[in-house]
Amino acid sequence: MPDSPVIVFYVSGHGFGHASRDVEVINTLHQRHPRWRIVVRTAAPRWFFDTALRAPVEWQPAECDTGVVQVDSLRVDVGETLRQAAAFHDTLGGRADADAALPFVRAAALVVGDIPPLACAAAHRAGVPCLALGNFSWDWIYEGYEETPRLAPGLVRTIQEAYRHANAALRLPLHGGFAPFRTVIDVPFIARRARRDPAELRAWLAPPAGTMLVLASFGGYGVRAFDTSGLSRLDGYTVLVTADMQSERRGDPARDAGADTGLPETVRYVDERALREAGFTYEDLVGAVDVVATKPGYGIIAECAANGTAMLYTSRGRFPEYDVLVREMPRYVRCAFIEPDDLVAGRWQAPLDGLLRRPPAPERADVTGAEVVAGILESFV
Repeated sequence: MPDSPVIVFYVSGHGFGHASRDVEVINTLHQRHPRWRIVVRTAAPRWFFDTALRAPVEWQPAECDTGVVQVDSLRVDVGETLRQAAAFHDTLGGRADADAALPFVRAAALVVGDIPPLACAAAHRAGVPCLALGNFSWDWIYEGYEETPRLAPGLVRTIQEAYRHANAALRLPLHGGFAPFRTVIDVPFIARRARRDPAELRAWLAPPAGTMLVLASFGGYGVRAFDTSGLSRLDGYTVLVTADMQSERRGDPARDAGADTGLPETVRYVDERALREAGFTYEDLVGAVDVVATKPGYGIIAECAANGTAMLYTSRGRFPEYDVLVREMPRYVRCAFIEPDDLVAGRWQAPLDGLLRRPPAPERADVTGAEVVAGILESFV
């Protein structure tokens, strides 16, 4: 095996779930092979990687796909999603040629795409092996919209043709799609796991005695019109909010100092910079609370499953992945639904009470995916 091969990760900029699981794989690879050179090509925010990476990487920012266009975490603009995806993939051939000429792609021993079609097309043109990684494929997402044939004819076919160049797809649980891939290898959950004792974090948070902790977690898009004052009527619960629930911020939550103003006594603002300075991580927070209130996505479901945390979830708008997640996640996570109107109005008491009366999930999730995927990557290198 080469002493210092180059591994290039193409990471979707859609949400944080792709980035969070890729960070786990990169950290595992670095622990096993500290001399390997790892390049990250993505439009996802640098600060998100910086807070979780334990490995040096070469940063190559670029738009690798367009994902879906979100109004906020609970609503999707389907028309604009398809227009942007069509415009991007109409130029996929030229983009792939340009990326194939980049020195770090030409030098790569392996390209990993989670899960931009551009990764597969560029690697093919450069003559480099490519593995796709994910729980869904973009052709499947876009094919799920009835507007696609009218607004983006040819989009699905273009994406599928690019995916066919991958040597294999590593398919995570809670999956949909993957028809274009010649070889599909099922792998366990990749999930961030708490490393600190929950009691230590609860002591740092110092909530009122006897209350259950609920973390409001809605990623980088936030929730518009969320009324924290409605949570003032909660009895027996303390809700933890971070910057994404405080406004329409999209930047590094470490910069959102002072976002705790005007909150009712039942709500606590958690400054993520202070959390990190105290030696805790976001996954420690997930592991320390009793419930996460969220919209279902691969990343937060995997983290709740890995840490044994219950989930109160709401609809995330028109996103084809949603139905698969809602069908599959009760196997691994104790969960219950809350209507979007009740969520934003703070009417959480009855849904939370009902959720915590439910039995634990029937299956314990296998969360060794980072180790399994790292081993497969090693075999290709």
